[in-house]
Amino acid sequence: MSYDVPRMAGDHEVDVAASTGAGHPLWEIFVRASRGLNHVHVGSLHAPDAETATQHARDVYTRRQEGVSIWVVKSTEIHASDPHDEDAWFDSEKPYRHPTFYEIPDEVGHM
Repeated sequence: MSYDVPRMAGDHEVDVAASTGAGHPLWEIFVRASRGLNHVHVGSLHAPDAETATQHARDVYTRRQEGVSIWVVKSTEIHASDPHDEDAWFDSEKPYRHPTFYEIPDEVGHM
């Protein structure tokens, strides 16, 4: 089952299709700011295909050369967990994975 991708503060949706009058698919845009960092969701835009979406994403989301890599993904291809099921998905039955399970000796210092 698919769910809508939650929007985060600062996410933008650009309607490139508005100028052409066509009902193009929605693409989610991810940009990697510099080598070694993760791709981050920066917004969405409408475009007819992946190549056009990538070009428009470059123009809209990396105007100041702040990106080294762009990913575009059709919104319909994203599958997400249901936010209402967060307890079932993220509640661990393995308490040893939580850092509160361990006693840290005083001589360890900052940790």
